Parts: sequence; C-alpha cells; structure tokens
Amino acid sequence: MKPEMRQQLAQLPFEEKIRKVGELIRLSRKVKTSSDDALLARLDKAAAELDAGKGMPIAHVREDIRKWEKK
Repeated sequence: MKPEMRQQLAQLPFEEKIRKVGELIRLSRKVKTSSDDALLARLDKAAAELDAGKGMPIAHVREDIRKWEKK
C-alpha cells in the first residue's frame, strides 16, 4: 500500500477503516484462501453491526485495554 493511502486510511474513523480494509483485501487478493474468506466474513459482520448501532466505540475499547494491561 502506498504511503499516501496509508495516511488517508489512518485519518478515517475506526468504523470506516474496518470497511476500507475489507474492500482492500477483496481488491488485492489474487489467491483465494479460506482464511481470507473468514477474515472478510468477520469484517462484513463487524461493519453490519456498526451500521446497526451495535458494538462498542473504539474509545471505550482503548480504555478497557488500558485497564486490562494494569491487571
């Protein structure tokens, strides 16, 4: 991935990054594997859940990770 594209991706909200990563994987894969399919399915599910208002905001996830690290 080109550095400009990485910078643009880094500036997107977390939810949009999930969608874009899924799109990039679909576009870039040349050999279809079952692990790619599983990853794409998880990304699609995550995007659908985010669209439906489910899930946890990334800020909360980061807070939880910090708490878990301290334990």
